[in-house]
Amino acid sequence: MEDVYKKLAVHLDNTPGGYPASESGVELRILKQLFTPKEAELDLSLVMMPESVDTIAQRADKSPEQILPILIEMGQKGLIIHLNRDGQDSFMLAQFVVGIWEYQVNRLTPELIADFNEYVPDLIKTMDKTKTQQLRVVPVTQSVTTELNIMDHEHLEALIKTQSKILIAPCICRKEHTMINEGCGKMEEACLIFGGGAFIYESRGIGRTISQEEAIEIVKKGISQGLVAQPSNSIKPINICLCCDCCCQILSNIKKTSAPARIVNSNYQATVDQELCTGCQVCEDICPMDAIQMDEENILAKTDTDRCIGCGLCVTVCEFDAMALKNKENEEQWEPPQTIADTYMNIAKEKGLF
Repeated sequence: MEDVYKKLAVHLDNTPGGYPASESGVELRILKQLFTPKEAELDLSLVMMPESVDTIAQRADKSPEQILPILIEMGQKGLIIHLNRDGQDSFMLAQFVVGIWEYQVNRLTPELIADFNEYVPDLIKTMDKTKTQQLRVVPVTQSVTTELNIMDHEHLEALIKTQSKILIAPCICRKEHTMINEGCGKMEEACLIFGGGAFIYESRGIGRTISQEEAIEIVKKGISQGLVAQPSNSIKPINICLCCDCCCQILSNIKKTSAPARIVNSNYQATVDQELCTGCQVCEDICPMDAIQMDEENILAKTDTDRCIGCGLCVTVCEFDAMALKNKENEEQWEPPQTIADTYMNIAKEKGLF
């Protein structure tokens, strides 16, 4: 039984998101809480491409009739991705993050939360190994000016207005922190899921379908609470997460590094017009990366370019027009892959998985 979970951990580690071994073995404890031994064994026969039951059964050396009920239940549990198109079922491997973990929003337990929080630092270390990240940061709409060279795929409202199917789901990070009495009180419905992903969430009873107008209002509410907009790292995103720096496992751990700007895929950084700055410190208070400090000599704001991730929240709270975003230098510009599949291919190549 122990052996099948070790094999599954290695199998998941060979996905773009990774699932590295830890010194404590906490990653195995997590898998034991999520997968039964039969489910873990069957998951070893899945790949990150949709496949028919017959194909998976052949690889697993089982009959389709044996594995179909198990695969359907695993899909309902959020352990794999179950697709049904024109009445035809197909199944594919889900990576742990972003993937299996986010699907557990309705299955959280105190034990699972404790193990996951212990494991997060090991997961974050894998982000340093690749230039391409699973998520990127786009500036909030209120911080965008005509002076910025901004593309539609970096404009929040434009991203939303291209979607025909939108679902709003609870943020698993804030939900788990609330469950252990460490919540920040910010809005819990904060994950926008698009297209096929929205149908998958809907089939599992997670979240609710909303209109484009509702989605835009949710984004505005999130920005007013100081949340960072993080779409999936592709020109055609499958989701937008509205993240806080206290509960979000990615942002909170990136914040602990010395140079968050070198990890986050973003094209903008904040600047201060010191002639207009009054030293009110409002921008310093809202910055999620501690990228703004007050100059002790003249008591004016200044930005640390190694820490600024270009979210634009500081611009939204400055009443004196002293804060603005600027484009990064050409050599620092980030061009997202076309689709999320391309993103995962890039990460896999950068990790040397093939």
